[in-house]
Amino acid sequence: MSTADFDRAAHLLGEGVPPSRIHTDQPSPARIYDYWLGGKNYYPVDRDVAETILAMAPTTRAGIKENRAFLLRAVERLARQGIDQFLDIGCGLPFSPNVHEVAQSVAPNARVTYVDSDPIVRAHAQALMQSGDPEHIAVLHADARRPQEILEAPDTRRVLDFDRPVGVLLVAVLHFIQSHDDPRQIVRTLMNAFPAGSCLVISHGTADFNPAGVLEATGSYHATSSYVPRTGAEIEELFLGMPLVEPGLVPVAQWPDMTVPSRAEQFGLYAGVARKPE
Repeated sequence: MSTADFDRAAHLLGEGVPPSRIHTDQPSPARIYDYWLGGKNYYPVDRDVAETILAMAPTTRAGIKENRAFLLRAVERLARQGIDQFLDIGCGLPFSPNVHEVAQSVAPNARVTYVDSDPIVRAHAQALMQSGDPEHIAVLHADARRPQEILEAPDTRRVLDFDRPVGVLLVAVLHFIQSHDDPRQIVRTLMNAFPAGSCLVISHGTADFNPAGVLEATGSYHATSSYVPRTGAEIEELFLGMPLVEPGLVPVAQWPDMTVPSRAEQFGLYAGVARKPE
């Protein structure tokens, strides 16, 4: 989807963020994403908002699927490189294949802590916990803007070994973090907690591919939208100087294969993976 499309979607999603308990008569971002991905964990109100967004931004569904495909490619590659534990922040509703399923297909004992601020995610994740091995999977109801709470949570400490490398997944999350919440400090806090060899996985919305569209969207939606598109240079700064693995920071469809058509103007997302050095 174009950056303007993504901002329109973020605007409508922002209006539907539920309070601390689940309301089936109010749209939920997690359930709307589930609808776009072809899941079943949504209500009529979620479908209505999702279809309204699709009417304005027809490439939204394709962009969401492309972003998720990047997530799963990155997890599989890291697992093949020896990383067998992941911290997935902003995980959304369970949708197969999930991160733990991809990781465990490579490393059977892989461990994953899922984190999301939407209470609907934890409610649906109980089934995931029951069907999986609770020793290897945890689901945390927490806010990405408070990374120390995520790191200190008993379930995080139970599942993840902080003395071994961890894959930190911030996929389509940081563009919902306002500048005053200091996304770089959020990333720094997370990565400082884990040893060398840990990896940071980011996808992030940008205006680089469609500046006219994002200017229009900013003028129309800036007052109500929490979506913060950033330039490629600004997104690269979120990696805190850690070396990006090949092919670097690229349009989301082109990681890790630059021969794939970028479709950058459609999707408006950069993606990259960095490894924490010694």
